[in-house]
This record gives sequence, C-alpha cells and structure tokens, in this order.
Amino acid sequence: MKYTCLLLLLVLLSSCEVTETLHINPDNSGNIEYDSHRNENSYMQIAKEEYSKETVFQDTTYVFDEYINKYNANFIKYTPKEQELFNCFKNVKVHMKKSAFDKEYRTTISQDFKKVEDIADLTKTQDYADDIRHNYALTAEEHYYNIRYTLNGNQFNRIVTITDEAIFITEKEKLEIYKTKLASFKLVQTYIIKYHFPRKIKAVSNHNAIISSDKKSLELQFNIVDFLQNPTSTNLEVVLE
Repeated sequence: MKYTCLLLLLVLLSSCEVTETLHINPDNSGNIEYDSHRNENSYMQIAKEEYSKETVFQDTTYVFDEYINKYNANFIKYTPKEQELFNCFKNVKVHMKKSAFDKEYRTTISQDFKKVEDIADLTKTQDYADDIRHNYALTAEEHYYNIRYTLNGNQFNRIVTITDEAIFITEKEKLEIYKTKLASFKLVQTYIIKYHFPRKIKAVSNHNAIISSDKKSLELQFNIVDFLQNPTSTNLEVVLE
C-alpha cells in the first residue's frame, strides 16, 4: 500500500506536468488520455548533483485487465463491490517509460469508452493495479477525491468530489509544508485539460478556459498543487449547442 511520504511527494510534484485530453465522438463514445511527465528543468533544481547519477531504464506497457487475469487469485478475494470498481478499469492502458539516458520520465494512461459515464478515474489506475498484484486491501488506500464525467443532452460535466475528509485535511497540511520548502524554486507544475467535443461550445463554467476558433474544443490550465489542495475547484460544466 502506498503511504504518502513527504519527501517523495516533494520530488514528484516539484517536476510534474500533466495533460488530460478528452475526445468525444458524435455518438458519445471516445477516448481519454492522462499523460504525466517529469519536467527536467524543474527536477534538476531539486535533485542537484543526484540528477547526473540516474541509471534507471524501464519501458512497460500493460492493460489493466491483464492484472485481473494474472492475479485472479487475489482479485477474487475482493468484495463484489470492489471487483465492480476494478472492472471499470479493465480496458485502461498504461505505458510507463523511465530513461535516465534519454531523460524521459513519462506515464501515459488511456481509455476508450462507449459513453462518457464509463470513464474511470485514471489517476488511480496504477494504485489499483498494485493492489491486485500485491493483494493489498483497497480500504487502506489514501485516496481522498474522485473524478467522474457525465454527458446529459447538451451538458457535459467534470465532477470532482471529496471522498475522505480526514485524509484530505492531512494531505492539505503536507502540501502546505511542501509549498514552503520549495517556494524559492522556479518550478513547472502544470495540469492542463484539453477537451474536444462533437458540437460547438455555448458556455463554460470556468472563465479561464480558452475556447478554440471552431468552438468545438477548450483548454484549461491550473497548478497541480492547487488542484490537490482544492480538487473540487476543477469541477467543470460545458454547455454544447
């Protein structure tokens, strides 16, 4: 189980860039991709002399369903409700590359869906895969928010909810310490949303969203730490024609 270590949190967040890209087709099917990669300039500021000592190389691709099948003896020990949750990730694909030589550290998680409501919370994919592999208790996960998506008629919603208030408060306190420690660094910590719709956009709830010239896509950027400290601030409503 992953118990958040402040030092690890500092290293990861200090150098992370995330892009969440969503494409919705006219029949409401589509694809979503969650791409997270290390910003090398930011990481060098934190790692200092350790940066040149890296030797890691990993290039791995898997589909979540492979974990369910390979570790089925563990999977069947979970409750029906927990198995149902894992099954929402069955067709989620993960590609991880860590190359000290190329200085590329990237994880891309993607999912094809038949309807928007089928989209899984991709941010939890790797944690859940590890749970099944190692037979960890799902109840021990330190997740405190959930992301889901809906498309009802001409209204699209990205809905973020707090699922564990106690963990949320603890994580906010850790993040405040993190912000203080790294306040003097010039770090790139962006979370970019890129959504593409089959119809023109009439209205967006967040006034910072940039709508494309054809009015069928939008882009919205915010700080990763701001998101983690206030996940619900990234809720989004889009009204389509």
